[in-house]
Amino acid sequence: MKPISRDEDRLWEEHLYREEPDADFTLKVMQKLDGVSMESGEDQHPFEKKSMRTHWMRRTGIAAAAVVILAGGAWYAFDHTAEPPSPSVSAVDRPPLPNMPVPEALRYSSLADDYKRLKPHGLVVNPNLLIEDQGYKLKIEDVLVDRSQIVMRLQQTAPDGTGMSILYPEMGRIHVTDETGREVATLARDTRISSGSLDKFVFQFHKDIPDQVFVRGELGHLKVGVFYNFVTESYEDRDVTVDWSFKFSIDMTKAKLMAVEAPMNNTYTTPEGLKLDMTQLVRTPNGTRLDMNISLEDQLRAKVGENWADDMDLMYHIEIPETNEYRIFNENRTNARQAKFRFRDMSRLSENNDGQMRLSETWDPAYVTVDAKKIRFVLDGYTIPVWEEKSVEVDLEKMRKDAEFYTYVLQFEQFGDEVLFSKYNYWPVQQSLKLPERNFEGTSSLVLEGSGTFQNDINGDQWVAIDHEGKEYPVEVMGTTNQPNKNNEEYIVDDLRLIIHGFKKENGTKFTLKRTAVNREVRDVNWEVDLPSYDSLPWLK
Repeated sequence: MKPISRDEDRLWEEHLYREEPDADFTLKVMQKLDGVSMESGEDQHPFEKKSMRTHWMRRTGIAAAAVVILAGGAWYAFDHTAEPPSPSVSAVDRPPLPNMPVPEALRYSSLADDYKRLKPHGLVVNPNLLIEDQGYKLKIEDVLVDRSQIVMRLQQTAPDGTGMSILYPEMGRIHVTDETGREVATLARDTRISSGSLDKFVFQFHKDIPDQVFVRGELGHLKVGVFYNFVTESYEDRDVTVDWSFKFSIDMTKAKLMAVEAPMNNTYTTPEGLKLDMTQLVRTPNGTRLDMNISLEDQLRAKVGENWADDMDLMYHIEIPETNEYRIFNENRTNARQAKFRFRDMSRLSENNDGQMRLSETWDPAYVTVDAKKIRFVLDGYTIPVWEEKSVEVDLEKMRKDAEFYTYVLQFEQFGDEVLFSKYNYWPVQQSLKLPERNFEGTSSLVLEGSGTFQNDINGDQWVAIDHEGKEYPVEVMGTTNQPNKNNEEYIVDDLRLIIHGFKKENGTKFTLKRTAVNREVRDVNWEVDLPSYDSLPWLK
């Protein structure tokens, strides 16, 4: 088979993901790609990472300013009225899942297929845990277990019987340990949208797992809502103290037998100095997990902040020659998919100057054939926030709308990104999405309106405005991300708006607009790795 043409196949794979092709079109694709096939799935739901054109707003990249709490970041408004994508590209020759009933709590948490893959192998544990205190109930049933992860849904009920989602995974009060109390698993993340992320806990196991582990919860402080305090004229959290402590054990012997582990020692350093070191591949009935360490060499580390690992992301694709599968992963581009489970361990970043971030990606068997013997990992690039300042002087007096055309356009260019602003207005804007709706009277701020073309990842951009007295104002970005330009792989934003919080009419007409950080998208890479194969898979015997 001829080598896969990555640039062309990237476009074909994205196209096939959005539109289910007819037979003639599929034939043309096969002729073009010389054997690279994209099978349209029969799942009821497409990829959980849907098009970015959804009707909600996402906040990213907030940094502190010298004078105010918020100093920069990005808001993106998406259109949910667009037609949903057709059934997704799925794995080839995947065995049908058993026809069995699935507990309701798992069906609504994107765990139905996971349950069907693990239940027949005895890898679903039910601790039958039910705790009630002051009318607040906590129930834990049907815990999914394999060599890679423990996944459990915490069902929470208020005294009136309504469901709640008030236990956030970030609370850090649930632990998976051995009998001595040593932690053997760390909190990971289910990347699937609308998957019950506020009450679903995913723990990824470390390298060495004992035959018996203990799940222990120290839950007692619940945040049950936000209310308005008329005395202090502010919004406050309403807290309740309960005793939801629990502990149960899980026998891991079968889970360890139903897995194949292969050590790896493949290392690559990009021209700019990002180092990847693959360490292990783990196969279970519920997915294939790739472990790697990521670190920065001195020349790149000097350009990034201390929290570079929070927003750094890999762009890669998977090739499976025997089934002609081609899967693009982990891009923030429209239509790119995420690994099902993602684990980031940043505890070693502060070790000397050579700290590493541990990254694990677990691919769903629905999209990457779990029993494929030959899997090729191909690095396409990465994104990383870089501190790089560039500014432009703004004169609002020049930005006036003529009867027929704009007489003045403010232009900003950096790293291949181009922003054009042609008008402005003053809007009543909210200072933070953390607060419910409130009266905006007297809070109007300057808003620059225009369009933008971005070659870099707009998630993580940080801006600030500085007036003639040196005072800084936080800037937020708002706009609709359209389908990317396929020729140049650029983000197109036709309704771009920069909200300059606190800058009012009385602050004048001249100021400096500065972008202080850019989430650079780097594609100057050249690395591919054939992942370890296997002799047999125990769950198929």
